[in-house]
Amino acid sequence: MSSLPLSTSEASQEVAIRMGNEGIASLPPKTVMQNFDAQVTKNGNRTALYHKRPKQGQDVADVAWTKYSWKEYRQQVDSFGKALLKVGFARFDTINIIGFNAPEWFFANFGAIAAGGIPAGVYTTNNPEACAYVAEHSEAKVVVCEGVKQLEKYYEISRNLPNLTALVMYGTDSIPEDVKSKCSVPVYTFEGFLDLGKDVSDTDLKARTDSWKAGETCTLIYTSGTTGPPKAVMITNDNITWTIETLMGRTRKGTLDHNDVMISYLPLSHIAAQMLDMHNPMATGTQLYFADANALKGSLGQTLKEVRPTVFFGVPRVWEKIYDKLQEVARSSTGIKKMLSTWAKGKAAAHWESLEYGSKSGSPFMLFLAKKLLHKAHLALGFDRCIQFYVSAAPIEVKILKYFMSLDIPIMELFGQSECTGPHAVNGYDAFKVGTVGRPLIGTETKIDEATGELCYRGRHIFAGYMGMPDKTTETIDSQGWLHSGDIVAIDSDHHPEIKKPSGFISITGRIKELIITAGGENVAPVLIEDELKAAMPALANAMVIGDKRKFLSVLLCLQVEPDIEGNPTNKLTGNALEAAKTIGSKAKTTNEARDDPKWKEYFDKGLEVANKKAISRASRVGKWALLSTDFSEVGGELTPTMKLKRNVTAEKFADTIDAMYA
Repeated sequence: MSSLPLSTSEASQEVAIRMGNEGIASLPPKTVMQNFDAQVTKNGNRTALYHKRPKQGQDVADVAWTKYSWKEYRQQVDSFGKALLKVGFARFDTINIIGFNAPEWFFANFGAIAAGGIPAGVYTTNNPEACAYVAEHSEAKVVVCEGVKQLEKYYEISRNLPNLTALVMYGTDSIPEDVKSKCSVPVYTFEGFLDLGKDVSDTDLKARTDSWKAGETCTLIYTSGTTGPPKAVMITNDNITWTIETLMGRTRKGTLDHNDVMISYLPLSHIAAQMLDMHNPMATGTQLYFADANALKGSLGQTLKEVRPTVFFGVPRVWEKIYDKLQEVARSSTGIKKMLSTWAKGKAAAHWESLEYGSKSGSPFMLFLAKKLLHKAHLALGFDRCIQFYVSAAPIEVKILKYFMSLDIPIMELFGQSECTGPHAVNGYDAFKVGTVGRPLIGTETKIDEATGELCYRGRHIFAGYMGMPDKTTETIDSQGWLHSGDIVAIDSDHHPEIKKPSGFISITGRIKELIITAGGENVAPVLIEDELKAAMPALANAMVIGDKRKFLSVLLCLQVEPDIEGNPTNKLTGNALEAAKTIGSKAKTTNEARDDPKWKEYFDKGLEVANKKAISRASRVGKWALLSTDFSEVGGELTPTMKLKRNVTAEKFADTIDAMYA
């Protein structure tokens, strides 16, 4: 038995690796940099990273891709690590990185690890106060920023960060003099910072790189703070390397390799993007293309068509936007074209239904012809080479998953948390169930707390603890090493011999912290009700059920609206909301007009009635609704960067609207 603890709240404390006795749980532990070295040895001259950086006024489509081979990638990482040593970076010191996805983000991240330290990403939407919290909490020695816009957040707060020794700015060739004068520590361009370490020896850096132990924390992931101040999730080397190796065994074609292509566009401060974009290529050699900064504002579609990835991961909001666009195209289709499309989609839907776990049906006749017809849609989306599609981070409607399957685009849903290094349950192409988040990773253990219905699990993917928060750590990881997820689940009775029981597919039914306890003392899971409301009213973009300590449930409704040039929601109706207006005979073009229109009132009342018929109890029925003037958004404060709903923040923001429903 190891004398090391299973968990800790100190970043420099090594923890025990939860080794199994057989199978994948018993794989030899490795460090992140050992994975990096192995990839450089195997694919050193092959291209690892592709990036575009247009100059001012230049269209990104006209810019050629800049390439980095694995050897060049590692050279940049080592140069950053040496520069850190030059400025006095010690073992387990930290850096912060804030900016859109770019090679420099990767160079800084792995440069910190190469120097024996710990990187921590910062969400680009953080305000100066939130940046100060992360920098102070992590005791950041260096902060790497993208451009002046992000650097500005550190002008004033740098004076109150005693551990900070340098600010590094990427995405620019020079730094204006007035910018330097506004910071209390030296400000360097990325290249200028690398120059600092030119006289640091390879031997000194290698000593740091080789000093890592597999059970030591090498990365901090700050939670998005849906229920309080962000927590720093401490991820170990073994957490990362074991989880990647386990996950790669669940892919459609087996293990990925250097022929595979992915696009990096989701926030790198989030565990999903870190594992997929940074650590997956380290283990597989996958080629990575960086999208441009407007990816989530509309440019992702063009990048998809240009890059044609073989693997694509999207949060639900990304898939929902593609779905809405496809619905518009489908509505404009007529005649023979519509008839053929409907026929092909029916065949593809039947095919994927036949492959669903437990199905006894066979693949439909003439499927090959249906696939040929649907291939045009794949080309238009940039998915003609893509064979693996995934979604996670928040709930997604079953109707959207089924629609994409009818296009021969089967999206596999996952479940995970920062605290389990990304995934815990996965729908695989060998066995999936639509509407579930899949089955536990092989080599892990899963159980349901009989008293609360909470999902608990353990394995080598469980994090070391929350840095500086011993109480929160012991709340989350118990003395037997079980991680208490906070999610309420159901697990079906299907079993697989390679997975320890219970081994069925997992369905998330709610969050313990999100549970509504009505005035009558009944527990209600809001997410399930919200899903039914959106299914009954396709015009909705979002809904939030309220009712904690109230006599009945109510709901805030958001219609689908157009984004402005910055991607922020306006009050102009779009997509299914405009279609619904036509159907009900309303002339409303904005949410304000819809709010005053009796035809829209009837639409919402009928939708509520339909959803309430599916309520599992009287307490789960919604009594009243209120329509908001626009949709929830990250900028508005209602959503996290990964599009999770901040219920407390939203309830506080719309307190007057909520109170009016209970007046």
